[in-house]
Amino acid sequence: MFKHIFVPTDGSELSRATAERAVSFAKEAGARVTVFFAKPEYPIAYFGEGALIDPTTPEKFAELAEQQATEYLGEVQKMCAEAGVECSTTSATSDVPYEAIIEAAEKSGCDLIFMASHGRRGISGFLLGSETNKVLTHSKVPVLVYR
Repeated sequence: MFKHIFVPTDGSELSRATAERAVSFAKEAGARVTVFFAKPEYPIAYFGEGALIDPTTPEKFAELAEQQATEYLGEVQKMCAEAGVECSTTSATSDVPYEAIIEAAEKSGCDLIFMASHGRRGISGFLLGSETNKVLTHSKVPVLVYR
């Protein structure tokens, strides 16, 4: 049914466990996987009384974000290789991860987004929402939420 599964990762333990299940699901379905990481944008520092000055340059920040992306994407790529599942990787710089996830899934031609439920409950879940919930409510690509 699904032939191209999109797996966003943030490097967390929950995300790794979800990626493992996504790879297993892809193997069972005979599907390929595209793994995605949303790199953060450089934080803009505001100067003034009491402001903290971050010595990191935008270039250094981008380099560190790229290293992080390579590490997280590589973990899932290794899982796919061990399972014999075709895998590609992609990343984008965005401070709005759910939009980046949806855009990358559509651009990659995926027919399923396989995501972790980050389990925010109560008032924090209501006020903050989760990236998973935002993807669920905005994506035209079907979303499978793994708990």
